[in-house]
Amino acid sequence: MQQHTMNTIKGLTKVGALALVVGGISTMSIAETGSTNEDTVESSDELPESIVLTGIVRDFRERSEEAGHPDFERRPSSGFGHYVGMVAEELSEDGKPVMASTGVKLTRNWRNAQGQNIMRPTSYIAQWDGDTAGSVDTTKTGASTAPEAFDQWFRSVHGVNLPQALELTLVRQEGSNVYTFDDKQDPEYINKGGFFPVNGELYGNSDGNNKNFHFTFELQTEFTYEADTGMSFKFTGDDDVWVFIDGRLVIDIGGVHSAVSQTIDLDRLEWLQDGRTYKLSFFFAERHRTQSNFRIETTMILRDVELPPTAALYD
Repeated sequence: MQQHTMNTIKGLTKVGALALVVGGISTMSIAETGSTNEDTVESSDELPESIVLTGIVRDFRERSEEAGHPDFERRPSSGFGHYVGMVAEELSEDGKPVMASTGVKLTRNWRNAQGQNIMRPTSYIAQWDGDTAGSVDTTKTGASTAPEAFDQWFRSVHGVNLPQALELTLVRQEGSNVYTFDDKQDPEYINKGGFFPVNGELYGNSDGNNKNFHFTFELQTEFTYEADTGMSFKFTGDDDVWVFIDGRLVIDIGGVHSAVSQTIDLDRLEWLQDGRTYKLSFFFAERHRTQSNFRIETTMILRDVELPPTAALYD
């Protein structure tokens, strides 16, 4: 996939790919040597205890406010729920999701043999024995408004949103190689009643509320693929979430809804090559003032890359 140049965000901390320290262990040697699975730590006791990743949260005003964004605090045309097909299967030239449609409403999840929700079939994600088919209602659409509005979700636009760096700490589960970030367990969020990273900041809390419900979060990371080791990435939460690996969509949770889960097993991505480094791009939107759930679970050793590219930066 095409590499994209990253820009430094004024007033925010720039985190480089070699600057990340994971649980007290620098990833510099991994990034510099391009280690393969032959160098991979086999014992979970030797794995880092935590992974710290830095992304960008962008705060928005809801649609009813002056200069509010039309997609925030808007009820989808066909009602609340999980919508798929809102974004194209590949990222744009500058590494952002591209609006493909206003989405179609999911009526039944596609699932793997373990009963976990997976993305509906595409030409580049292998289907396995035991997968069960889901379905959509193509008559039920309208989870977003227009491409020009959607283009602002994950770009910094003066007068539309305010950006701020945000760190997430993924903690390794004892005796395993599974790393999680869970707003219900993380010390910073456990007393906030959900994933609310900018309460009282930027544009401030939602009108008449003690929480800030209208924001997006973008995270750019990389990892070394180890074939046939069961590497996976799972997200559970609300509202919209899209995950791309090597620029291709692998998790598709659009719409305004309660918590939804979806998993990608990396061995399904047959173009990935063992020992090669790839980018994982994560995009999240919180658009409605009822709840904000956020849980990542992965067996991947993720590493920071530079903060996401931004445009229209302001002093």
